[in-house]
Amino acid sequence: MWSFFARDPVKDFGYEILPDSPERSGIWSLHRGKRKTSGEPVSVFVYEVSQGTEQQTQLAKAAFKRMKTLRHPNILAYVDGLETDKSLYLVTEQVTPLAVHLKAQTEKSGVGELEVSWGLHQIVKALSFLVNDCHLLHNNMGIWAIFVDRAGEWKLGALDHVAPEQGDPSGISLPEPKSVYPDMEKYDPPEMSNNSGEKWAGEVWRLGCLIWEVFNGPLPRTSSLRSLGKIPKSLVPHYCELVGANPRARPNPARFLQNCRAPGGFLSNSFVESNLFLEEIQIKEPAEKQQFFQELSDNLDSFPEDFCKHKVLPQLLTAFEFGNAGAVILTPLFKVGKFLSADEYQQKIIPVIVKMFSSTDRAMRIRLLQQMEQFIQYLNEAAVNSQIFPHVVHGFTDTNPAIREQTVKSMLLLAPKLNETNLNQELMRQFARLQARDEQGPIRCNTTVCLGKIASYLNAGTRQRILISAFSRATKDPFPASRAAGVLGFAATHNYYSITEIAGRILPTLCTVTVDPDKNVRDQTFKAIKSFLSKLEMVSEDPAKLSEIEKDVESSAQPAGASSSWAGWAVTGVSSLTSKLIRNAPVTEGGATPEGSETANNTASSCGAIGAPARSSTSMAVKKQSSDWSSSGWDADDSWSNEKEGQGQSSAGEEGWGNDWGEEEADTAKRPLPEGVRLASEYNWDTSSTGKGSFQNDLFASVSQRNNAAGLSKAELSKKKREERRKELEAKRAERKAAKGPLKLGARKLD
Repeated sequence: MWSFFARDPVKDFGYEILPDSPERSGIWSLHRGKRKTSGEPVSVFVYEVSQGTEQQTQLAKAAFKRMKTLRHPNILAYVDGLETDKSLYLVTEQVTPLAVHLKAQTEKSGVGELEVSWGLHQIVKALSFLVNDCHLLHNNMGIWAIFVDRAGEWKLGALDHVAPEQGDPSGISLPEPKSVYPDMEKYDPPEMSNNSGEKWAGEVWRLGCLIWEVFNGPLPRTSSLRSLGKIPKSLVPHYCELVGANPRARPNPARFLQNCRAPGGFLSNSFVESNLFLEEIQIKEPAEKQQFFQELSDNLDSFPEDFCKHKVLPQLLTAFEFGNAGAVILTPLFKVGKFLSADEYQQKIIPVIVKMFSSTDRAMRIRLLQQMEQFIQYLNEAAVNSQIFPHVVHGFTDTNPAIREQTVKSMLLLAPKLNETNLNQELMRQFARLQARDEQGPIRCNTTVCLGKIASYLNAGTRQRILISAFSRATKDPFPASRAAGVLGFAATHNYYSITEIAGRILPTLCTVTVDPDKNVRDQTFKAIKSFLSKLEMVSEDPAKLSEIEKDVESSAQPAGASSSWAGWAVTGVSSLTSKLIRNAPVTEGGATPEGSETANNTASSCGAIGAPARSSTSMAVKKQSSDWSSSGWDADDSWSNEKEGQGQSSAGEEGWGNDWGEEEADTAKRPLPEGVRLASEYNWDTSSTGKGSFQNDLFASVSQRNNAAGLSKAELSKKKREERRKELEAKRAERKAAKGPLKLGARKLD
């Protein structure tokens, strides 16, 4: 029982003082500490009664009482305390003495004027609160009385000498600072002896001393205040008012604050304005918040790092959670995220990102997709597959082309983290649908590009079933850049094809593209053909090299970077190019794509890197796909290929992919091109009407000469070509029907 009364109260104190060297703060020693239950960091001010004088003990007890009763955002916040016969403990928010903070900042990168401007704003505001609202005098203003929290905000402390302006009614008077610390006399105003002037005259004089020390270091003597040193020019007039010889001319702290906030003043800048807005953000209108977050993104680059981490970030998270701020917070959120460690990012930002992906707000979805590169490294595979990909996949079928193309581009980052089902089944199904049916040429092109880039992540069976069919389909696309993408796709994934596939399927497909209307496509095709032929020649000369050449054909998924060699080709500026197609180039009547010299010449510029800005504004329209699709949804429309392959004639190796990708491919090696007219009409290339820069060869020239010799006009020539094409297609349909024979009763018609 007696042990209960003899218990040491310090042991039961809810805070632990960490064993490090303390900082001196007047009569107090400042220690780092933490809450025993949660580990929350705090600061602990300790005063040992046995080590102080009677006057110092009186000041410590007075400060202890003041800390409990004074509450203001700019005054050091009291958290807890303990008073015993031996010592006093004051627990506050985690802070650092201003002198220590300024020294560390100077050694690191220098103290910025923005940080100092907001710090002085806070101290003057706290002083104004004491003088004008509480009718108290601090009597101890100086750099030793200022503390800095984790966010870089300045707090007024050292309340040891705070007293009522009319004197304490109880008659107890506290000793003056210079009676405790003799070297404090240099901070006293010259009129201290006669106490003339306004009640705040001595307070603002010491405020002037504080400003001088912030910019110039410790004050050696009172006369040094006349030398401005490094005090900014915009602050000089107001500083001179503070340390003026006439005490009656010194401004009230509130008026000093108002003067410095005037246009052009030291406290009139974006940093102070942002802080003031954040302090009142809860009462601001939604439109004001939207405008603020939009401007905040541009200003964050000049703001201190600690301020961004500990003040801006919590406000951004709160605005998203409770304020319905929407997509506008994403840009500043990711900018602030750069200052966080990996653990802090996982704890604070990733939960918000995961929640954002489930939003139906299109603006937020597209911002997330555009900025995925900034946070993808912090996402684990489980979160990607279970919480993010199921929402992202809806973007493939969105009616907004910009969202569809951003979704395709995001797969470059998500693919390495997708599991077997999402990558090899769901994603490939979406890619096949986009490549076959999307009406936007750039989206079809970038689908092909993305497929080639992520080919190394696919398993061997998926690669063998998909790649050749997908790239072959791309070579028949009406959009020139898509055809170039198909050719370059073959070249970039060359190590995944066997010699048999190269000879029997890839080279025949590429040979048909050597007469493409677009020169860039033809140039890329010839390069690809030479590359594949060199492989065949190598094996022919030395069959022992076959195993080395085909070593990657059956390989499992490879790490990132395996397909980086083709990083330089894709539709340029996907978003901007698609928007140009939508705004500037309506589809011509009948769905035809106007192809001429301008389109041909700009195809090369449209095959840049994903995300690069678009170059010339080319007015073109993409041929719309027919709405009459097969039940499987994967058979290509007639406008995508030269001719439909007959049922049961798909190449070996495509059977596994079946109706998904490529059953409609024609065996072009077995189908020679009809003479002249078919080739020109097939690519919508009117050789008689192209003005300049057109693709001409002997075949086109001979066709043009024969038609001109016959005296046909342009209209008659076009009509003749259409009639010939119609008759040719009817004849082929009749041949196929005859080859199949009469349908038996009850048999299912397959075509």
